[in-house]
Amino acid sequence: MKKRMMAALLCVAMVATLVVGCGKSADTAASGDKVWQIATDTSFKPFEYTNDAGEFVGIDMDILAAVAEDQGFKYEVQVLGWDASIAACQAGQADGMIAGASVTEERKSSGWIFSDGYYDANQSMAVKGDSAITGFADLAGQSVAVKTGTMSAAYAEELSTQYGFTVTYFEDSPTMYQAVVGGQVAGCFDDTPIMASNIKDTGIDMKILDGTGNEPAAYGFAIFNAENQVLVDMFNAGLKNIKANGKYDEILAKYLG
Repeated sequence: MKKRMMAALLCVAMVATLVVGCGKSADTAASGDKVWQIATDTSFKPFEYTNDAGEFVGIDMDILAAVAEDQGFKYEVQVLGWDASIAACQAGQADGMIAGASVTEERKSSGWIFSDGYYDANQSMAVKGDSAITGFADLAGQSVAVKTGTMSAAYAEELSTQYGFTVTYFEDSPTMYQAVVGGQVAGCFDDTPIMASNIKDTGIDMKILDGTGNEPAAYGFAIFNAENQVLVDMFNAGLKNIKANGKYDEILAKYLG
């Protein structure tokens, strides 16, 4: 799987939002007045995206805000993109990452330290609305699009040899979707709720194919430095609390109905 060079860290964050939590952390002394730097993707609707009013919003942003309020910590969001967010965390330029990252053993073994899961999602394939493709067997000799370094990319790569298709890599979902609609690729693999949200909200001419989904995996908040374990502990405690008080369900209903 392709890796981004550290030069990606030179990109300027699109948004930096300071949030001051109003609650009280179980380990306030550990966090003190620290402002945690949290990296995220640029466009992964409905988990993070820029709305029509120019505001950076989404399920991940609302969960992070609710957890910070519950636990009483401060943070800034760095909107860097998927690859650059990973690189920033690995280089110590960000403390943690929330970007619809699936919790996997492979990622754990390579240095990711995850929170408890906060949303279960799987990956599937979508094609253009009038495409005659009905499943993987129709992809022989064709190319499909994926977003670099994602579970969707891994899923497509696993299937490519069996079904005889090639994989083309993109840096973000919107560009990948346009490649499908424009006919540059036969289809794309992405997280199912992301594609469903985009099709519903934008009316893009794509359809998700039944029977192409894999087994669901949880999304988790992630750190790459064990010294930041307190941040994961606060996230887990806050997540538990917002699930118990109904805030978590309100956030999901807001974006997913």
